[in-house]
Amino acid sequence: MSDNSRLVYSTETGRIDETKKAETIPETDGIVRIRRETKGRKGKGATCISGLGLAEKELKELAKALKKRSGSGGTVKDHVIEMQGEQRELAKAFLEQKGFTVKLAGG
Repeated sequence: MSDNSRLVYSTETGRIDETKKAETIPETDGIVRIRRETKGRKGKGATCISGLGLAEKELKELAKALKKRSGSGGTVKDHVIEMQGEQRELAKAFLEQKGFTVKLAGG
Protein backbone atom coordinates (compact mmCIF):
# COMPACT_ATOMS: atom_id res chain seq x y z
CA MET A 1 0.00 0.00 0.00
CA SER A 2 1.40 3.42 -0.93
CA ASP A 3 1.92 6.36 1.45
CA ASN A 4 -0.43 8.52 -0.66
CA SER A 5 -3.49 6.34 -0.09
CA ARG A 6 -5.78 6.32 2.91
CA LEU A 7 -8.87 4.45 4.01
CA VAL A 8 -12.02 6.57 3.81
CA TYR A 9 -14.73 3.94 4.09
CA SER A 10 -14.93 0.47 5.55
CA THR A 11 -17.84 -1.96 5.21
CA GLU A 12 -17.38 -2.91 8.88
CA THR A 13 -17.35 0.54 10.48
CA GLY A 14 -18.60 2.92 7.76
CA ARG A 15 -17.00 6.28 7.03
CA ILE A 16 -13.57 6.77 8.59
CA ASP A 17 -13.06 10.21 10.15
CA GLU A 18 -9.67 11.70 9.53
CA THR A 19 -7.99 13.27 12.57
CA LYS A 20 -7.79 17.03 12.37
CA LYS A 21 -4.39 18.66 12.17
CA ALA A 22 -3.50 21.53 14.48
CA GLU A 23 -3.95 24.91 12.84
CA THR A 24 -0.78 26.82 12.08
CA ILE A 25 -0.82 30.59 12.22
CA PRO A 26 1.59 32.24 9.77
CA GLU A 27 4.33 34.38 11.33
CA THR A 28 3.99 38.13 10.95
CA ASP A 29 6.20 41.16 11.51
CA GLY A 30 3.45 42.93 13.46
CA ILE A 31 2.33 45.09 10.55
CA VAL A 32 -1.02 44.56 8.86
CA ARG A 33 -0.85 45.24 5.13
CA ILE A 34 -3.89 46.35 3.15
CA ARG A 35 -3.66 46.20 -0.63
CA ARG A 36 -5.99 46.43 -3.62
CA GLU A 37 -6.04 43.51 -6.06
CA THR A 38 -7.78 42.94 -9.38
CA LYS A 39 -5.91 39.83 -10.55
CA GLY A 40 -8.24 36.91 -11.28
CA ARG A 41 -11.36 39.00 -10.65
CA LYS A 42 -12.15 40.11 -14.22
CA GLY A 43 -11.05 43.68 -13.49
CA LYS A 44 -13.11 44.07 -10.34
CA GLY A 45 -11.18 45.43 -7.38
CA ALA A 46 -10.87 43.70 -4.03
CA THR A 47 -9.25 44.83 -0.79
CA CYS A 48 -6.90 42.19 0.69
CA ILE A 49 -5.80 42.38 4.32
CA SER A 50 -2.84 40.22 5.37
CA GLY A 51 -0.41 39.93 8.28
CA LEU A 52 -2.98 39.85 11.07
CA GLY A 53 -1.46 36.82 12.83
CA LEU A 54 -4.82 35.52 14.07
CA ALA A 55 -6.35 32.05 14.13
CA GLU A 56 -8.89 31.17 11.43
CA LYS A 57 -11.89 31.60 13.77
CA GLU A 58 -10.73 35.05 14.93
CA LEU A 59 -10.05 36.07 11.32
CA LYS A 60 -13.58 35.11 10.31
CA GLU A 61 -15.04 37.14 13.19
CA LEU A 62 -12.93 40.17 12.25
CA ALA A 63 -13.89 39.78 8.58
CA LYS A 64 -17.56 39.62 9.54
CA ALA A 65 -17.25 42.88 11.50
CA LEU A 66 -15.40 44.56 8.61
CA LYS A 67 -17.97 43.41 6.06
CA LYS A 68 -20.82 44.62 8.26
CA ARG A 69 -19.19 48.02 8.70
CA SER A 70 -18.47 48.47 5.00
CA GLY A 71 -21.71 46.96 3.72
CA SER A 72 -19.87 44.73 1.25
CA GLY A 73 -19.14 41.05 0.83
CA GLY A 74 -15.93 39.17 1.34
CA THR A 75 -14.22 36.02 2.55
CA VAL A 76 -11.18 34.62 4.35
CA LYS A 77 -8.72 32.63 2.20
CA ASP A 78 -5.27 31.40 3.31
CA HIS A 79 -5.18 33.74 6.35
CA VAL A 80 -6.01 36.76 4.15
CA ILE A 81 -9.25 38.72 4.44
CA GLU A 82 -10.63 39.60 0.99
CA MET A 83 -13.33 42.27 0.79
CA GLN A 84 -15.22 43.30 -2.32
CA GLY A 85 -14.51 46.75 -3.67
CA GLU A 86 -12.20 49.58 -2.66
CA GLN A 87 -12.36 49.47 1.15
CA ARG A 88 -8.74 50.33 2.09
CA GLU A 89 -9.34 53.57 4.01
CA LEU A 90 -12.30 52.16 5.91
CA ALA A 91 -10.40 48.97 6.77
CA LYS A 92 -7.35 50.95 7.88
CA ALA A 93 -9.41 53.11 10.25
CA PHE A 94 -11.26 50.07 11.62
CA LEU A 95 -8.09 48.03 12.25
CA GLU A 96 -6.23 50.97 13.83
CA GLN A 97 -9.21 51.40 16.15
CA LYS A 98 -8.78 47.71 17.11
CA GLY A 99 -5.11 48.34 17.96
CA PHE A 100 -3.31 46.98 14.87
CA THR A 101 -0.38 48.70 13.14
CA VAL A 102 -1.54 49.19 9.56
CA LYS A 103 0.20 50.05 6.26
CA LEU A 104 -1.41 50.63 2.88
CA ALA A 105 0.59 48.47 0.46
CA GLY A 106 0.75 48.87 -3.29
CA GLY A 107 -0.34 51.86 -5.32
